[in-house]
Amino acid sequence: MNNGWIYREQIKPKNAGLTVIEYYTQHYHHSSSQQWLERIISGRVFLDNETVSPTTILQSGQWLSYHRPPWQEPDVPLSFDLIYEDDHLLIINKPSGLPVLPGGGFLQHTLLWQLKKQYPHDPPVPIHRLGRGTSGLMLMGKTAIARSHLTQQMREYKIRKVYRTLIPENNLPDRFSIDHPIGKIPDPVLGYIYGAKVDGKYAYSECRIIERYLHKTLLEVTILTGRPHQIRIHLATIGYPLLGDPLYTIGGIPKVNNNEEKEKIIVPGDCGYFLHAYQLSFVHPVSNKSLKFTCERRFV
Repeated sequence: MNNGWIYREQIKPKNAGLTVIEYYTQHYHHSSSQQWLERIISGRVFLDNETVSPTTILQSGQWLSYHRPPWQEPDVPLSFDLIYEDDHLLIINKPSGLPVLPGGGFLQHTLLWQLKKQYPHDPPVPIHRLGRGTSGLMLMGKTAIARSHLTQQMREYKIRKVYRTLIPENNLPDRFSIDHPIGKIPDPVLGYIYGAKVDGKYAYSECRIIERYLHKTLLEVTILTGRPHQIRIHLATIGYPLLGDPLYTIGGIPKVNNNEEKEKIIVPGDCGYFLHAYQLSFVHPVSNKSLKFTCERRFV
């Protein structure tokens, strides 16, 4: 069991006038109206640090907090390999199954929590993210100057990230690119999920086939943009979702959750697919040296 968590948020002007129960029911579809009602009545929800009734009217600027009691988090691999470390940055090999940030039932069973345990005074901050089911190289800044410099490189697409993945058997050319936009698609339970969207943000992936096997293909993908779940979405867009991907279907569209079947919620963090951050290249934030790291993973 973990120690529980407090979810705090400030009421925005557009939500002023809603009751407490209306606010939670409209914003957090992962729980039913009855569940939120029980939490409020049992004293787990506070408004400006005081217990509140379900029918209390919210005002702009007030602070609402839900005190979630301790819960048993799903088991995940908590250890990770150290690839490189100096005074300014850290590079690790994240195992598949370990979430990077809290969310979706994970709090202490996350990379961020494990880093806080190992570096209690000033934990490294991730410069980019990997999906829970994705393994491989992750870059983190240990100092303010490193974080600022590396984040700028990310914004300017100067950090080169190469992945390897498995897709079904195909007749694709040995080299090809995908540039379908990616945006938010409404989901009745989660609110939204990222997917292929004509009016979404620009995304670009370069692909190279490494090896063709019976019924599957090993593919290398270099992403020049960093949209959420970009590789999974892009390959599904052209008709080849990653092998084992539980969420994205042909066309790059996520499976839509049924609002009445919350026990069967499909989330982007569900595992099953094969995706590995294989190579990472960037400029050191202090020495200005060009660095390249490679992390192998056996897929077949």
